[in-house]
Amino acid sequence: MKEKLEQRLQSLKTEFDAGQKLLAEYETKQMNLRETLLRISGAIQVIEEELRQFTEAENEAENNSQPVETEAGVVDN
Repeated sequence: MKEKLEQRLQSLKTEFDAGQKLLAEYETKQMNLRETLLRISGAIQVIEEELRQFTEAENEAENNSQPVETEAGVVDN
């Protein structure tokens, strides 16, 4: 009986260690994913701002009927 309990104890300890290792790996992946999403979010904000400025420049050019130079180049109307 004692030998059976020792075997079960060892089996549970091995399973517990494997679970802790897997949990640590998932926590690392979660942290990396959060950092990636944060970078993507920042890139989205930058592009949205650039598009907003480009659209404003186009609208202004349409109102003035003159070519407008933006960071992306010259827009002719």
